[in-house]
Amino acid sequence: MKGVILAGGSGTRLHPMTRITNKHLLPVYDKPMIYYPIETLVNAGIRDIMVVTGGNHAGEFLRLLGDGAEFGLKHLSYSYQEKAGGIAEALGLAEHFVDGDRFLVMLGDNIVEQSIAPYVDNFRAQQRGGRLLLKNMDDPEHLRHLGVPIIENGRLRFIREKPQTPPSPYAVIGVYMYDPSVFEIVRALRPSGRGELEITDVNNAYIDREEMEFDVIDGFWGDAGESIDVYYEVIDFVRAHGVNKAPAMAGR
Repeated sequence: MKGVILAGGSGTRLHPMTRITNKHLLPVYDKPMIYYPIETLVNAGIRDIMVVTGGNHAGEFLRLLGDGAEFGLKHLSYSYQEKAGGIAEALGLAEHFVDGDRFLVMLGDNIVEQSIAPYVDNFRAQQRGGRLLLKNMDDPEHLRHLGVPIIENGRLRFIREKPQTPPSPYAVIGVYMYDPSVFEIVRALRPSGRGELEITDVNNAYIDREEMEFDVIDGFWGDAGESIDVYYEVIDFVRAHGVNKAPAMAGR
């Protein structure tokens, strides 16, 4: 199983800090932000990773990460997204790297307290399809800025993007697991109103096929690229509690 970390984007929500660097290279406590998703994947048993980045600072990832040996990787590959075309478009750049294997996609600004290894094992046990990780959110207002699933009888029925009235207390976090058929879905997508290929459309296509499973994660989850305030909240949590801890029991 392979891993893909998406580390592109303009990082406008963290301006002015991102005017001179990619947001995923900013420090989160004592490490660059990009270190955390790499460690998350390595702790889940993934040793073959591609980093997809873009913009004017892509070369800095190579200088920082090298061949990935520092993290215990067998291979660390890179791909370049020429323009901001959405998460799903960036995903499509990994098709040759994935080469027919199953894989996990993680947004490079997502940081989790507990190991995701149990959920990756659940995905490995699936015969086909995809798997999403969700987080039960205490603040309903926060859900209005995220993807929120409709769940009926323990099954995903639809994901609404940034709903004014959230249909559940769960957020779709930036960790997605797919079989190789995801690239057929990506090729069939049409750009959204903002001109991008949306990952929510990919996930809803799997739901329409009844081939999308999910787990609800335990512990802290933070999107360090969400805003300046959240960025510092994530740093405070990492400093006080640490992240990527030993595997916890998988939840539903």
